[in-house]
Amino acid sequence: MYIDPHAHMISRTTDDYEAMAAAGVVALIEPAFWIGQPRTFVGTYVDYLSSIVGWERFRAGQFGIRHYCTIGLNSKEANNEELAEGVMEWLPRFALKEGVVAIGEIGYDEQTELEDRYFRAQLELSKELALPVMVHTPHRDKKRGTSRSMDVIEEHDIDPSMVVIDHNNEETVAETLQRGFWAGFSIYPSTKMGNRRMVELLKQYGGERIIVDSACDWGISDCLGVPKTAKLALESGIAEETVRQVCYGNALAAYGQSGQMREEDWLNPPQIDQRTLYEGNSILRGGREPVIGGAAARRSGLIIE
Repeated sequence: MYIDPHAHMISRTTDDYEAMAAAGVVALIEPAFWIGQPRTFVGTYVDYLSSIVGWERFRAGQFGIRHYCTIGLNSKEANNEELAEGVMEWLPRFALKEGVVAIGEIGYDEQTELEDRYFRAQLELSKELALPVMVHTPHRDKKRGTSRSMDVIEEHDIDPSMVVIDHNNEETVAETLQRGFWAGFSIYPSTKMGNRRMVELLKQYGGERIIVDSACDWGISDCLGVPKTAKLALESGIAEETVRQVCYGNALAAYGQSGQMREEDWLNPPQIDQRTLYEGNSILRGGREPVIGGAAARRSGLIIE
């Protein structure tokens, strides 16, 4: 069984959910983030947040996957001050909804003054609501940005055990782990962090506080990054216990601190009934026969024992 803690499913297809379920993914965490183009009105951001706590949660459940999410103002759009102020007014309402397991993704992109202001404001929100934090480390000047992110978190007196520092690489992982934070790695097909590089890092650092993510975003990505990395790790001689830790146990431990995510959620799942509608909408197209019931779901490969 796998938990995918970085599955941006908003731009993916329903078939991706089916593939993830068949590969053994039992739960995913969808972070609120950049959708590939800037949102220029607060209302569009509110609609986006509504979709990840609503439709996407429903859609994943139609394939036996438990869907969770993080809520936050992303670092790119924090630079639009008018938008950011409006989104900040909405965040507390969404952060309290069922299935929200952290404030995130938040942090730095270009490391501007506005990014810093809203990063700090959302850290305070996480403290107020006693929620974990998912931090997006910058793509450029990553090492300095990662160190700075952890410095700011410590300034706000947040326990590192409540924070996942995501998008780590070989340059940042040692400091992240040494300072007591969870270290997330987003696996991409051809950039940032690949399966084989991840396996080499597991050989070097082991599994303690390391979390493997699939990057399922608006660009070229792979929704099966977690199970593919797990398979390669096992073939490379990584202990099964370590693979389970980085692809399942650590994500549950980190985000389970929210009180919203429990193992029994997927060990004893409700039956699948793909005839169910969400606000009048169905996932079914083209006369496809619906999957109904636990036994039918298992036969179709949607639930992996």
